[in-house]
Amino acid sequence: MSERQKFYTSFHDLSPREYMYIPEGSLQVGKPGSFSRIELGHLFIAIGVLTIAFSFTFSKNSLLFFFLGSHISIVSYFSFMPIAFLGIVTAFFIHELSHKFIAQKYGLWSEFRMYPRGLLFSVIIAFFTGLVFAAPGAVMFRGEAKAFETGRIAAAGPTSNIVIAVVTYILYHFIFFEMVFWGTLIGFICLVNLLLATFNLLPFGPLDGKKIVLWNEIVWFVLFSVSVLFLSGMFIGGNLLTKFFA
Repeated sequence: MSERQKFYTSFHDLSPREYMYIPEGSLQVGKPGSFSRIELGHLFIAIGVLTIAFSFTFSKNSLLFFFLGSHISIVSYFSFMPIAFLGIVTAFFIHELSHKFIAQKYGLWSEFRMYPRGLLFSVIIAFFTGLVFAAPGAVMFRGEAKAFETGRIAAAGPTSNIVIAVVTYILYHFIFFEMVFWGTLIGFICLVNLLLATFNLLPFGPLDGKKIVLWNEIVWFVLFSVSVLFLSGMFIGGNLLTKFFA
């Protein structure tokens, strides 16, 4: 299959037939920052479903928590939704848009497509176990991408997460630590961005990390080291994780 015909993804290397709908005649390259109506619909659905899934996890309203003796609270679930929503938007949404905009910068057709089965699986797992396995979809890009362009497109997503995580990490520890709502919000944004960056930087399979390693091992090492360093700081310090998992 030629370079022009192959689809690349930021998260999945599944067949486009499994989860991708591209209307005929829609593959014109748009201006950087442009969105199709279908793409916006897929983004809104993915963000909404992930918000529902993460709300089960961090409000401790899953069936597993219930069987372990935790009190189920609908009020707690819905009160956490705004925090989950803002966390997902700043992590998942910006991650995917970073891939998209860099791909568009290089003159490639680029749009997000949700993965319906992955989204459904995320909600089911969160509801029953309180864990989130997020496979919402991916930014697809098509065209004659050079090796360095593919690497930079892959690096854009985790880099955006690391920048957001570093800023919110500092804000949490030095400004918002004692504030209940704002501390929870800033801490959650930091946590989700670090988890998303670290996971996607693993140099395996279809993840961003493997594409970055194939392009530039030094760039991958720096990004992965920073994400692991800050994630380890959360575990060692314990304060931020305790806020959500105590």
